[in-house]
Amino acid sequence: MRCFLALPIPEPLLPALLDVQEAVPVGRAVPEENLHLTLVFLDDQPQTALQELHLALESRALPGCTLALTGLALFGGRRARLLAADVARAPALMALQRAAMRAVSAAEIALPRARFRPHVTLVRFGAGLREADRLRLDAALARFAGLATPPAPVAALRLVGSVLTPEGAVYETLAEYPLGPWSGTE
Repeated sequence: MRCFLALPIPEPLLPALLDVQEAVPVGRAVPEENLHLTLVFLDDQPQTALQELHLALESRALPGCTLALTGLALFGGRRARLLAADVARAPALMALQRAAMRAVSAAEIALPRARFRPHVTLVRFGAGLREADRLRLDAALARFAGLATPPAPVAALRLVGSVLTPEGAVYETLAEYPLGPWSGTE
């Protein structure tokens, strides 16, 4: 099953994300219920590996963290494929991501090495953003140039299954793991 470890978006951050999505005149917005921050993309994994990961996560004390938006970014090179909200690389968030990676390793799931860049995907542009659409997008996003939010605590880490359909991905939370208390020192 195609899976990932993700953080749900704290309620106080949703209005800013939804405002950006509403302003974007091109692409396909990610449905509100699918907005998340991916800590670890697991790709396709057999059920046995997912069970081992579940046991590894269930037996760990996972650190609490917050999410804070710090701007917008296009991903995908010259012909951008998606618009995302950048998330601050707070020490507690980075510690949680490392803890999640240790659980993945304990479950003996081998993943390609990838740099973690915390973000929330907002809009997908299919095969890529055309130049004419890029001008419309830039004009629409001008008012969000200083997008930033205060940090908001996250309550849990989720193991999420993903099924790709022609209408977009359908996500199912397979398990949820509580996070420790947030110290408020980020």
